[in-house]
Amino acid sequence: METSKVFVLLVLLSTFHFLVVTCIQFEVGGNNGWEVPKSKDDYNRWASKNRFKVGDTVHFNFTKDSVMVVTEEEYDKCSSTRPIFFSKESTEYKLDRPGLFYFMSGVSGHCQRGQKMIIKVLEPASPPQPPAELQKKNGAAGMAVAVSSVTAVLCFMSFIAVSMF
Repeated sequence: METSKVFVLLVLLSTFHFLVVTCIQFEVGGNNGWEVPKSKDDYNRWASKNRFKVGDTVHFNFTKDSVMVVTEEEYDKCSSTRPIFFSKESTEYKLDRPGLFYFMSGVSGHCQRGQKMIIKVLEPASPPQPPAELQKKNGAAGMAVAVSSVTAVLCFMSFIAVSMF
């Protein structure tokens, strides 16, 4: 009997492991770090190949440089007197909202040579909504359809776990 309880607990834990949302730390520039790139669009090309979500972080590794988060206008001009964020040492920046983030070097001339990047953070996934006709026709019963299968599975697994232990 004890072996079956341990087995069920392991199954529950492994299932929860897959359902947990994880955040990723991205290393900007890979092995090269944050430096003046060989091509002006290297960083934007790198950013476009990745999928960023709220909670992810970007790590800027450099020795003699800086990184700033700026507005779109400042990014376009490669100039900022009051950046949203500024660091003169290797740093991690948390992407805390969906939308566009504008990064650039604060060292004179580096931005103009391509050391800048735009990151698009994706909107969080929203649960599917039942069709409007179903909501009108069935009222509260129609809204029950909106409960995701993941929530139903988690409730069922919690019930089994509590029953067994």
